[in-house]
Amino acid sequence: MNSKLLPALILLGLLSTGCGVTESPLPSPTVELVTATLPPTLPAPPTVTPLPPTPVPTLPPVAGTTTAQLNVRAEPSTGAASLGLLPIFSPVQILGKDVGGNWYQIVYPAGPEGKGWLTAQYVQVEAGVEVPILGGGAGSGSAPNGTVMQQVNVRSGPGTGFNSLGTLNPQDGVTLTGKDSHGAWLQIEFTGGPDGHGWISAAYVQTSVAGDLPIVSEAGEVVGTGTPTGIPPTATPTLMPAADDGDSSSAPAVNVIFAPNGSSGLQYTSDLSTPQGDAEDWVGFTPFLPKVTAHLTCTGNASVRAELWQNGAPLSDAPTLTCGEEALFTLTAGQPYLLRLQAASGAGNLEAARYTLILSTVR
Repeated sequence: MNSKLLPALILLGLLSTGCGVTESPLPSPTVELVTATLPPTLPAPPTVTPLPPTPVPTLPPVAGTTTAQLNVRAEPSTGAASLGLLPIFSPVQILGKDVGGNWYQIVYPAGPEGKGWLTAQYVQVEAGVEVPILGGGAGSGSAPNGTVMQQVNVRSGPGTGFNSLGTLNPQDGVTLTGKDSHGAWLQIEFTGGPDGHGWISAAYVQTSVAGDLPIVSEAGEVVGTGTPTGIPPTATPTLMPAADDGDSSSAPAVNVIFAPNGSSGLQYTSDLSTPQGDAEDWVGFTPFLPKVTAHLTCTGNASVRAELWQNGAPLSDAPTLTCGEEALFTLTAGQPYLLRLQAASGAGNLEAARYTLILSTVR
């Protein structure tokens, strides 16, 4: 063989051997995808802006003036606690009146919720100004929805066997809150009673809402509604000692100054009794004309006597009044006078009378 061809053949064989080798490809890197689940994006909650409450229209107080020295009462009743005295000609702000128009509720800072009650008869308002009737349901200070027609005991339960908590007088307003199962007794708001309530005989109350009142048990629980089928019997008036109203010759129960453009008369009703209870009352007045008539009427079993006083002593030449009589007084205009009303002494048994005194200027 040609020596020059040998190196070439060796090189060719090496090349042929290299071409048969199969190389494994390098592994491709595995890419692992991570899918993240994100919480959904919620819209911000709406902002709630409360609307301002609808204003409740309130009527401005009515201006008034007392025409006598008056007790301010916690409730529209002569049996209610006295919160204080207002002198004659005191200006008052009247918030409203009871349904019977017998009592005015006034602004009185010393009273419950800054309010008190005055007898409307002795409060003068400007002519043509209407005092609104107070509305509302049960609750302290709410408007009365009944009127007492005769002096009556307020009891702790629906029956005469329950304790007496006090008395109410004719024309006193009451707020009725319930009735017994027979409709013979009515539950009222009464601050001196258990849970602020008391009971009075339905026969003594004038009201138009008795049929709507809930039936209340002796324990004060509401046990039903509806109008009882029974008709309460007419109650027999019960004599009781007259409540002491604390008046005297130096602090009469009322003290009215008559005037041409103001009060020209007075009507006053109260109770007297003997030997227990309040045996005398004092009524003061100042005439603007020399002639004044006086008329005295009474109910009950006691006799009432009225005599005219001035400067701390009775006037001997003035006529004396008894129940059912009328007298004419000749007086000095502009001078103060007093009428002393007394229950005549009985024979030891209770004698009581409710009287009405009417004074009128003779023009």
